Amino acid sequence: MAEHKAGFVNIIGNPNVGKSTLMNAFVGEKLSIITSKAQTTRHRILGIVNGDDFQVILSDTPGIIKPAYELQTSMMDFVKSAFEDADVLLYMVEIGEKALKDEQFFDKIKKTQIPVLLLLNKIDTSEQEVLEEQVQYWQQQLPGAEIHPISALENFNVKEVFDRILQLLPEAPAFYPKDQLTDKPERFFVNETIREKILQQYKKEIPYAVEIETEEFFEDEKIIRMRSVIMVERDSQKGIIIGHKGSALKRVGVAARKDLEKFFDKQVHLELYVKVNKNWRSDPRQLRRFGYNQKK
Repeated sequence: MAEHKAGFVNIIGNPNVGKSTLMNAFVGEKLSIITSKAQTTRHRILGIVNGDDFQVILSDTPGIIKPAYELQTSMMDFVKSAFEDADVLLYMVEIGEKALKDEQFFDKIKKTQIPVLLLLNKIDTSEQEVLEEQVQYWQQQLPGAEIHPISALENFNVKEVFDRILQLLPEAPAFYPKDQLTDKPERFFVNETIREKILQQYKKEIPYAVEIETEEFFEDEKIIRMRSVIMVERDSQKGIIIGHKGSALKRVGVAARKDLEKFFDKQVHLELYVKVNKNWRSDPRQLRRFGYNQKK
């Protein structure tokens, strides 16, 4: 019998370096939401790539930060867990970057026995001379890592990195059914799509004070009917989300519905409501309810 390879490939790095873009490029589906704002990814999201003789389980993680409140602490717990089960670690940096925003994580990368591929992303925005300097810099910082210049957005060198991952994976049977794309339920992607539209359409603190909960998800042959609640922390935020005569909320709903129809390949009816859930980002009980703080 031909050998079968399988393993966990975990992507870590600072906020906004292109981790989610890379994950989606590998998987060929939009699993992780992408915006230009930091801290877009809050959970650890698995994307599964299957072949006849391999299964690559990719993991997109939140950008590394020094936590300021309970939600961010939980986000960093997801990153810590990425060190615990990785067969290959993808450490993603962008041109001009010098280190992780938390030195403890950087030390962990230096000391790890796991194969590390350092992906130098966004090289399409850089001159050749700068790229060469960056490669030299990272060779000194992490002599144990393999360095691969890439552009996740332009799909440059992405296939070469994937081929290298396959070489490094251990022989193992598949961990998930071969037709499975992710470990997350459908409602998770509804929530994330709505949150992406809020990140794109609102400024300042609003997107970071928001959590989405899909309370109803009914699917029949022709249409999926969804009812989702946008949670905010204060009454003033509720007013901003809704907008004048509901106009801002309507924009979010229309944009989210279009993306969800593409994702599910079916007509979608989406109802959105806004509720105040005071200080949910600092409440361990609420965070557990939303899928954070799993360790506590």
